[in-house]
Amino acid sequence: MDDDGELREQILHIEAHIEELADVIEGCRKIIVISKVAIAVGGTLILAITLGAVRFDPTVMIGALAAVIGGTVVFGSNTSTLKQTATAMKAAEAHRAKLISRMDLRVVGRGASSRFNWI
Repeated sequence: MDDDGELREQILHIEAHIEELADVIEGCRKIIVISKVAIAVGGTLILAITLGAVRFDPTVMIGALAAVIGGTVVFGSNTSTLKQTATAMKAAEAHRAKLISRMDLRVVGRGASSRFNWI
C-alpha cells in the first residue's frame, strides 16, 4: 500500500506538471496568433505605403517594418517553444501512464448480475 501511495504522489506531481505545460502551450498559441496579426498589419501598411494608398511617413514605415520583423521573431520563438513543450508534455503523459500501469488497481462495481437491481 505504501508503494501505491508513493506512486499516487508521483502521479499527482506529474499531473500538476502536465497542467503547467498545457498552460504554456495555450500561452504560446495566443502569442503566435498575435504575432501573425502583427506581421499581417505591418505587411499591409508597407504594401499600402508602397502603392501610395497611405501617404509616406517615416515613423509609420519604421513601425510597419518593426511589426513585421518583431512579429516574425516572436512567431518563430514561440513556435519552437510550443514544439518543445508539446514534446515534454507527451513524455510526462507517457511517464504518468507507466506509473499508473505499475499500480495495483481494482475494478469497482457489483458486476453484470446486479446491473438491474434497481427494478
